[in-house]
Amino acid sequence: MQTIKIKKVTLELSSNQSPSFFKEFKEITKARLAISVVFSTIAGYLIAVPDFSEIQYMTLVLLSVGGYCMVGASNVFNQIIERDLDAKMDRTKNRPIASGRVKPNSALILACVLTILGIVILYIVNPKTAMFGAISIFLYTSVYTPLKTITPLSVFVGAFPGAIPFMLGWVAATNHFGIEAGTLFMIQFFWQFPHFWAIGWFLYEDYKKGGFFMLPTGKRDSKTSIQIILYTVWLIIVSVFPATGLTGRLYLTPVSAILVFIAGLWMLYAGIQLYRTRTDKAAKSLMLVSVTYISLIQIIYVLDKVLR
Repeated sequence: MQTIKIKKVTLELSSNQSPSFFKEFKEITKARLAISVVFSTIAGYLIAVPDFSEIQYMTLVLLSVGGYCMVGASNVFNQIIERDLDAKMDRTKNRPIASGRVKPNSALILACVLTILGIVILYIVNPKTAMFGAISIFLYTSVYTPLKTITPLSVFVGAFPGAIPFMLGWVAATNHFGIEAGTLFMIQFFWQFPHFWAIGWFLYEDYKKGGFFMLPTGKRDSKTSIQIILYTVWLIIVSVFPATGLTGRLYLTPVSAILVFIAGLWMLYAGIQLYRTRTDKAAKSLMLVSVTYISLIQIIYVLDKVLR
């Protein structure tokens, strides 16, 4: 009877090894974040193609896989560098590397493999796409991550790699960076600030444990909330600007511009509520609204292209 029990235990362990690997991979590469980034890139691609009949589905696949590899690599490098700090914070202490479930050397190998794969795959799409992908991972890992414990300006630096995915799709479709790609970049660039400052607000105490400086003034005060409002206003302006016809092939019809504007007012309202109440609840609400906003306007941009 004892032998049979031992065999059962062994069988259970072996059957759990595969699901555990995929679970750790999803966590260490931050699968949800990576998929949202890939969504932005695909949206940029669909906006850029002259006609939907000209969509290159193999390019979409390469863009998705390559984009996931690049974002995943950035996240793994980030967790390797911040593993000791992650262990101090409630939000991050159970991450694979911080908890000790994944060894730093193993994670480093994974990060390097993902980086090489990502660059090679994006290079197959076109060299400019690979270049911007490489710039993104370099800025995120080598500049943004170290600055997080030094200065609140890290959010400004981090907004650059964070803004690349939306315009990356345009570059992948056209092999060109111009005013169109630049406008898509600016939309996601300005969006970063209210989004991350909202997170920095309601996770203020937890970030403090790790020594991270995320809010522009370093405090949850009126000056921080005013900056959130100001950047949201800039975001609204840039988001509807293509309706003026001054952004090359990137154009937004008046109806779609109105929808984007209304979505912007919704986000602005959430920012004003944070200014009025200065509560964690209002900050969480702003964060959720911001996530919905960026996906919503990307969908509007794509549908505007389809229905035009």
